[in-house]
Amino acid sequence: MDPSLAQHAAQLIWQLAQQPVGALDQLILDPTPTPSLPSLFHVGPLASATIGVQALAAAQIWQARTGRSQTVTVEQRQALAMFRSERYLRVNGETVDQDLSPLFGYYPVANGQWVQLHTIFAHHRDGVLRLLGCEPNREAVAAALAGWSAQQLETRLAEAGLAGSAIRSESQWQRHAHAGALAGLPLFEIERIGDAPPEAIGRELSPSASPTAPPSAPLSGVRVLDLSRVIAAPVAARTLAQHGADVLAIGAEHLANVLPFVIDTGRGKRSAFIDLRDTAGQQSLLSLVRDSDVFIQAYRPGSLANKGFSPQALARVRPGLVYVTLSAFGHVGPWAWRRGFDSLVQSATGIAHAEGEAAGLNGPGKLPCQALDHATGYLAAFGAMVALQRRAQEGGSWLVRVSLAQTARWLQGLGRVVDGHELPDLTDDEVAPWLQTQDSAFGRVTAIAPAEQMSETPPAFNLPPAPAGTHAAAWLVA
Repeated sequence: MDPSLAQHAAQLIWQLAQQPVGALDQLILDPTPTPSLPSLFHVGPLASATIGVQALAAAQIWQARTGRSQTVTVEQRQALAMFRSERYLRVNGETVDQDLSPLFGYYPVANGQWVQLHTIFAHHRDGVLRLLGCEPNREAVAAALAGWSAQQLETRLAEAGLAGSAIRSESQWQRHAHAGALAGLPLFEIERIGDAPPEAIGRELSPSASPTAPPSAPLSGVRVLDLSRVIAAPVAARTLAQHGADVLAIGAEHLANVLPFVIDTGRGKRSAFIDLRDTAGQQSLLSLVRDSDVFIQAYRPGSLANKGFSPQALARVRPGLVYVTLSAFGHVGPWAWRRGFDSLVQSATGIAHAEGEAAGLNGPGKLPCQALDHATGYLAAFGAMVALQRRAQEGGSWLVRVSLAQTARWLQGLGRVVDGHELPDLTDDEVAPWLQTQDSAFGRVTAIAPAEQMSETPPAFNLPPAPAGTHAAAWLVA
């Protein structure tokens, strides 16, 4: 493993965000070179770089607020463990059933092609069964799929609002119209979308704190609304929470979720329900927006805008807001409206095909972790912190855009690992020192601790995860 690749990747991110180059001296990645996980792709440098830059952004905020600098260190194998945080989750010593549908996964179809079905949500599973007209078991689904072409099925699934993808090679993806649309975009975007006066980062939450009391963490007093589920955007909000932000996750009883992800990404957050299908719920959310700093959402492009929650609309409601939007396939191109998940983006962009070939499989393979989800989540948190810094320096309302597909394109551009599938996987003994335990309403939760080491402000999850909808839809009293 070339330890300079992670540093190079971090430098690219840092410079794309127009951050001060000299600050990179405070970031130490891979102080002792360690291997990545078994993969054709450089998932190790991806993990080290994305975790490292967001921690460095938090350190820069801390320095701006207190005048004290600090060093940030990220060890690659620990970063990779955090990229698989849901895998190491235990409650009362037991694994938590992810309740994945047995229909989830890869299937051969006509002409030697393959497709992937994504059925972790019941309504997606039921929709696939209606489309195929078959019994709810893997054998029946495989038989029903045998005569379909991959692209025909992919199109029908998208038109029905379901989640699936044809398995493409990387060269096939490069010839696709959507890949062409994404090629003109940067890895992420941080854009000023409105005027507002400069605003200091954070407010102290202690009722006894004086106006001049120092912050207790880089993001103490920063209020974050998290309207997201599953992995990528919840990781972004969880990351802001570990640096001291007051994060309120907003869901609704009718929205499907996956329990292990609720627990793992819910650390450090409070959780409330608001039903945005009615006017009262929409007004309740707007009330929270007026007193928030960061708004994170991972609905498909346009979904929240149709309810009056577009970036521009919320910037008018709350001048100075940082609006973070995370999507599967980006905000431009023919697939911008499509539903997507990490594994589907791997399938569509050629990653699954390449991993299958490299591993000698008779079909698609996959990355050794949900690398697109986690990396995109850390990039979103990084973008949010950079935007908060810009708001403090020059004012304005800000929009941060990231997507799984753009992260995939960047990962593919980092090159290939020779004999990557021969690299050692993480062992339980290796992971054990990085685990931490908290008592919660779920029971005693054991999970991976934040991977970055920060000399002044060690990141921490100060709240245990809570069942969805546990808390009031209100901010903590300042």
